[in-house]
Amino acid sequence: MKTLLDKQMGFHLNALNLQAHRQQLLASNIANADTPNYKARDVDFRAALQGALAQQAGSVALATTRPGHIPSADAGPFEGFTGYRTELQSAVDGNTVNMDVERAAFAENALHYEASLTFINGMLRSMNTAISGQ
Repeated sequence: MKTLLDKQMGFHLNALNLQAHRQQLLASNIANADTPNYKARDVDFRAALQGALAQQAGSVALATTRPGHIPSADAGPFEGFTGYRTELQSAVDGNTVNMDVERAAFAENALHYEASLTFINGMLRSMNTAISGQ
């Protein structure tokens, strides 16, 4: 039986992992802003977090029935929720990166990442206080 602390830590662990994955995608978008035909990518955060929590709760994982099958873990837990960002303004070279959107998303994601770390710190500090009695 999972304790409340396990559930809370699992939630924040999944959120941190997802935010780190999203930060990598956004950094890749920014790095490829001048690459012809590069398509900006992003993650549906809500759907990806719900999927990760459902998987953690014990949903059925993909089975590999033949030696040639690729296990789902290699693709990463959030790959199924990674998609292409909708194009706001077309570029002549086919690149869909909008630097204003990417910078804003990068800063917002960094803020959410810091908030998740603060929540985890507070939770651990509370547990330490409860255990030590100080």
